[in-house]
Amino acid sequence: MKKLISRILMGVAILASSACTKTDNYPGPNASFQGTLISSTGGNFPTSGGSTQIWMQQIGWTAPQTIPSKFDGTFEDTQLFSGGYKVVPTGGAFWPVFDTVTVNLTKGTTHNFTVTPYLVIKNFTATLNGTTLTLTYDIDAPIVAGLPTIKDTQPYVNTTSLVGTGASIQVFSDDNGVTINKDFIDMVPADKSRTLTVPNLIPGRTFYVRVGVRLNDSYLSSNFSNIIRVDVPSN
Repeated sequence: MKKLISRILMGVAILASSACTKTDNYPGPNASFQGTLISSTGGNFPTSGGSTQIWMQQIGWTAPQTIPSKFDGTFEDTQLFSGGYKVVPTGGAFWPVFDTVTVNLTKGTTHNFTVTPYLVIKNFTATLNGTTLTLTYDIDAPIVAGLPTIKDTQPYVNTTSLVGTGASIQVFSDDNGVTINKDFIDMVPADKSRTLTVPNLIPGRTFYVRVGVRLNDSYLSSNFSNIIRVDVPSN
């Protein structure tokens, strides 16, 4: 009886070993997808911290995946499985895009998306006086009807060109924000022409700065200006 049990256990072990060493014949990810988010008002659509993403779902599969956008509005993923995908940009401060686009992904596939931003930041300037930085800019809305409430605005300051939400120095950024809490249609000209001040920058350092305006949509997303380099002279 002991010999029989021993033989049975040995057979189970051999089967388990065979299952574990079975060769995986499925091809690995051999496709890539890249492109740019383009603003309908012109130029790239600037984003921050991966808040804007490209939503993707491979046709025939149930689990979607996303590609985060970079700060300049570009995106890229080089480890994807080839095949047909439904894709759409989501999560940013732009009017929702409801219609997905079907893209057949192979190696080097490129596709750009045009989005309409909630707000456009114009005439952004940065003026340095000693260690105090003054930022001026105008806020405009391509579409006013149905626009989410404008929540607040703030500078974003960092020591690298990766600057924005989640990539900024709090004492120079969040601490100098201003609450707005108004609908765009109720904003007077003074509300749309903003001035922010960032004091006590460190002498002899280089900073990168941009401004953002946050809206009260489901993502609490922000529209951003371009990025300006600021060199603070040594004392």
